[in-house]
Amino acid sequence: MAEKRDYYEVLGIQKGASADDIKKAYRSLARKYHPDLHPDDKDCAEKFKEVNEAYEVLSDPSKKERYDQFGHAGVDPNYGGGGFNGGAGGFNPFGDMGDIFENLFGGGFGGFSSGTGRSRANAPRKGQDIDTTVTVEFMEACMGIKKEIKTSRLEKCSDCNGTGASAGSTPQTCSECGGLGQVKVGQRTPFGVISSQKVCPKCSGKGKIITNPCPKCAGNGRVRTSKSISVDIPAGIDNGQILRVKGQGDAGINGGPNGDLNVNVRVKAHPIFERDDFDIHCEIPITYAQAVMGDELIVPTIDGNVKYSVSEGTQSGTVFRLKGKGVKKLQRSDRGDQYVKVYVEVPKNLDKKQKELLKAFEASLEDKNYEKKKNFFEKIKDILNK
Repeated sequence: MAEKRDYYEVLGIQKGASADDIKKAYRSLARKYHPDLHPDDKDCAEKFKEVNEAYEVLSDPSKKERYDQFGHAGVDPNYGGGGFNGGAGGFNPFGDMGDIFENLFGGGFGGFSSGTGRSRANAPRKGQDIDTTVTVEFMEACMGIKKEIKTSRLEKCSDCNGTGASAGSTPQTCSECGGLGQVKVGQRTPFGVISSQKVCPKCSGKGKIITNPCPKCAGNGRVRTSKSISVDIPAGIDNGQILRVKGQGDAGINGGPNGDLNVNVRVKAHPIFERDDFDIHCEIPITYAQAVMGDELIVPTIDGNVKYSVSEGTQSGTVFRLKGKGVKKLQRSDRGDQYVKVYVEVPKNLDKKQKELLKAFEASLEDKNYEKKKNFFEKIKDILNK
């Protein structure tokens, strides 16, 4: 069983972080690795699972307390089991000594493997992932858009087809290491003979010798190239989320697959709308008369303007909901909602006649027209009479 990472490390927070910090870190990472953003990506699926497992423990006070005291063994009774071997979860008879010798000499100690495998130096290897950032408008993020993104990546050399050798020649298998890229060495120590491996000095660990390097790539087999890639930005993408485009990273080595392109999405702010997950919020000013008598308002949405009737006596700060007028949810057909907050704009710069009319109107009102004002002063009277 693979060694579990520390849950605090998984969420990228320090031990002792508050519940709010834990929740904030979880939400950010859950969005980043959500399977809907990375379909068929097993790596992201595993990270998403790991993030959820960490949050399940650290968000539960009792589980968190056991984890802080005993680590993984405090919350997982199956953790740490195993037989007498050097693998993860097993018993290594040399403890840290095996790790020390692994670091010093690169080999196992006394015939007991420390569990660290070594792959052939010339085996196929996946290319590096590359990162880039794209900025989109608020409405583009809501509706989805196709973007051309310029990247700089390593591609297989077209002249030598990735071999690194010039035309008419081929790389030769290193006679020193037999193509492994490593050679075994023995070193006598007080603990006995330590068998270890080191990088082959003849081929520098490549396993092959190139006598006639390709002039275009200088024997590397890959060249750096600027490329424009068309990327579909899905409807509902949010600021800070990352899109993974499979196979658009650096070319692999020794015939390995390409790495991936990670696109960090930045969404510009909107002058009217604000977003909270898949819901949209906005504020609309209404006049005093509209608030008093009610009216039909024109309300902007990401789909265009809609009509909404406010009732008589609408108070400043009232919030109403437009169901299904929010952002489309990723990889789904349903949408969030839009919440509209109205506030009464007090008129300014009144002339003399307008002020007189307003005073006359105010004088015509009674206590029943101001329920909140009436209740407020009744509460004050009760307090003063105590």
